[in-house]
Amino acid sequence: MAQPLVVKKDDDLDEEEYYSPFLGIEKGAVLQEARVFHDPQLDARRCCQVITKLLYLLNQGDTFTKVEATEVFFATTKLFQSKDAGLRRMVYLMIKELSPSADEVIIVTSSLMKDMNSKTDMYRANAIRVLCRIIDSTLLTQIERYLKQAIVDKNPVVASAALVSGIYLLQTSPEVVKRWSNEVQEAVQSRAALVQFHALALLHQIRQNDRLAVSKLVTSLTRGSVRSPLAQCLLIRYTSQVIRESGVNQGGDRPFFDFLESCLRNKAEMVILEAARAITELNGVTSRELTPAITVLQLFLSSSKPVLRFAAVRTLNKVASTHPLAVTNCNIDMESLISDQNRSIATLAITTLLKTGNESSVDRLMKQMTNFMSDIADEFKIVVVEAIRSLCLKFPLKYRSLMNFLSNILREEGGFEYKKAIVDSIIILIRDIPDAKESGLFHLCEFIEDCEFTYLSTQILHFLGNEGPKTSDPSKYIRYIYNRVILENATVRASAVSTLAKFGALVDSLKPRIFVLLRRCLFDGDDEVRDRATLYFKLLGGEATVGETEKDVNEFLFGSLDVPLVNLETSLRNYEPSDVPFDISSVSKETKSQPLAEKKSTGKKSAGPASAVSGPVSTVDASYEKLLSSIPEFADFGKLFKSSAPVELTEAETEYSVNVVKHIFDGHVVLQYNCTNTIPEQLLEQVVVFVDASEADEFLEVASKPLESLPYDSPGRTFVAFEKPEGVIATGKFSNILKFIVKEVDPSTGEAEDDGVEDEYQLEDLEIVSADYMLKVGVSNFRNAWESMDPESERVDEYGLGVRESLAEAVSAVISILGMQPCEGTDVVPSNSRSHTCLLSGVFIGNVKVLVRLSFGISAPKEVAMKLAVRSDDPEISDKIHEIVANG
Repeated sequence: MAQPLVVKKDDDLDEEEYYSPFLGIEKGAVLQEARVFHDPQLDARRCCQVITKLLYLLNQGDTFTKVEATEVFFATTKLFQSKDAGLRRMVYLMIKELSPSADEVIIVTSSLMKDMNSKTDMYRANAIRVLCRIIDSTLLTQIERYLKQAIVDKNPVVASAALVSGIYLLQTSPEVVKRWSNEVQEAVQSRAALVQFHALALLHQIRQNDRLAVSKLVTSLTRGSVRSPLAQCLLIRYTSQVIRESGVNQGGDRPFFDFLESCLRNKAEMVILEAARAITELNGVTSRELTPAITVLQLFLSSSKPVLRFAAVRTLNKVASTHPLAVTNCNIDMESLISDQNRSIATLAITTLLKTGNESSVDRLMKQMTNFMSDIADEFKIVVVEAIRSLCLKFPLKYRSLMNFLSNILREEGGFEYKKAIVDSIIILIRDIPDAKESGLFHLCEFIEDCEFTYLSTQILHFLGNEGPKTSDPSKYIRYIYNRVILENATVRASAVSTLAKFGALVDSLKPRIFVLLRRCLFDGDDEVRDRATLYFKLLGGEATVGETEKDVNEFLFGSLDVPLVNLETSLRNYEPSDVPFDISSVSKETKSQPLAEKKSTGKKSAGPASAVSGPVSTVDASYEKLLSSIPEFADFGKLFKSSAPVELTEAETEYSVNVVKHIFDGHVVLQYNCTNTIPEQLLEQVVVFVDASEADEFLEVASKPLESLPYDSPGRTFVAFEKPEGVIATGKFSNILKFIVKEVDPSTGEAEDDGVEDEYQLEDLEIVSADYMLKVGVSNFRNAWESMDPESERVDEYGLGVRESLAEAVSAVISILGMQPCEGTDVVPSNSRSHTCLLSGVFIGNVKVLVRLSFGISAPKEVAMKLAVRSDDPEISDKIHEIVANG
């Protein structure tokens, strides 16, 4: 049964409800009512009501069986005999929704073609729309002449219907629609606004794959032949696209930019807004070029129309992220919008002010926002909180007033996402502004006293355990932490026990008091809490040992886990109980961006571990280790350090599909070639890949394992192993030829002939690069990890990266060269940013931890400079990272 659609009026104080007229309708009953379509004397009004119900059911997700759909379709076609215009339009809608099959289309084609040539323009337009939705390419060629005539029809409704149908048909029959270019070009010159709009949209889609043709189209139309505001908005978008793709210089001759600027003086408000938005989104736009757009947007801020105010303030909000000084002239107008009845406009205004405000205006803004926050929904509050966080990082001296504001709203009512945004902001401010640590931790302690969200309580307790012992008076936090042990659920209690233990381990003066509290926790009702308390109590008290020094104990208890939890869980699940204990060092340290899955080409079977999904992140899979160790030739190569993602050596849909996985050991590299035979009539035998390493001087081939047989659609593996110097970043290019004996297979019996022919197949070249010797291993707190590393191992140098399209391209290139894991989302570069800092972490071959801090800057001619700082467990590796970048 369909659910009622309940509609409430915003100003209804008596909470009166209005129910949908479709309440309680059932498919069976409506199908019975559809019998009225067969009546000799048709009741047009009754038929319209039944069709409306049928359309409602279809749009609510009800499905009709093949028999039901056919019966309704044929019954609907009988309604063509009615002359009622309203009913005829409903019939058109019904036929479109039913999407009849090819044999049923013929039934209505003649009626629709008759309507397409009718004298009634409304019939003609609707008949064209319906025909183009239901016919195939064969019938389309029969009515193509009528559609061409309709495109240039004098009636704008008919012309628009034909053009919109052309846009739809372009997806299914592009070759036919492309023949209409002359008619569509003529329609672009139409005086009817909608016809010009639809014609321009269709003409652009016809030419969209030809950049030069699009550029010529835009050049011809920017001279003033487009009068429709809708079409002008489209033309502005196409012009922006041409500017972006062609990289037209903003200086000198710039007809495209001048066109955008001229549109700011258009009579239509939508055109002005579209032009202003286009100018603000151009790459490399200067403050001077922004000024005209900012001026018109400022005028719209005081408009009486809410939609104009919203569009203007939203555009200015985006501009403020990259050019805050250009927006400061609008601050007075935006302050008046804080009290706007539309909360979306008010939220955008306040966040824009936070982006553009100066240090002296912070306190005034905070006062204005106090009442504002209670009037908006959580989703808007989160946006404001993020803006406040950015403002505090911009003006660190104002942390007191901003931190107080965050702590006040933290104690107010709100949902989980809102509270999490505030907590995250306070934690970031504590990390980045040392002076804010004491007050920030105190605010968080007060919050967890009555926090209703377990996740936030545990997050704050964990953070408190890391930062609290480093403060001037750690003892003042103990009361807040132990209260959680007494008053909270088991999850929070367990987290509180761990936090107490951290204070005991790091602050000697508190250790006796912590022991007393931990002893009380030994009798907790929850297993996890008792186990944690027992572990910490025994180890911190010296009753059990895990190392020679107290530092070893602390590292065991509270050190960061070197392996991702997902990898540890996978390894534990795959561990088979035996006399050999589980070794955590066997767990992959690689950060996986996606779960391992079997790689399947279209219609191909999986090749087991050889067919892990190709992606940006490589990994050491336990199945790879097991596979390689089972091959005698590779058994003494030692521990596998890294396995790459599969690299395709053939194009899709070729006779033979081959990809390769690079397995990196300390002194060897094993290339695993995964092969698939895609020809049913062939059997391949003695399959081997001949590898030419003449461009890889440091590699020496030591072993090769051919594939005995490769039947159709049954993947197989062949291996080639190379020896390389240990401790050296050996790189090089390998050319590959697939060699085999091919035997013909009898399709009827499936048996291969006895005699075969030697053949070979050229594969793509393969490169081993520096990034292959680096594992992507993330760190949860980069700052703490950086500070914990020996400063003596740090190596710093500056590099010029030459001309780059953007800062993002430079960042991506360096990350690719190093093959390291970006931390804390620093691989994402804000648009139009002139500088950026990127943080990377990884493990170099030999299990050497490496951290990298990259600082980028880009000048006006797009010259990119980079400062590279490296810290690692081995100073020699820090030097090698610089060598990799210098040679990259």
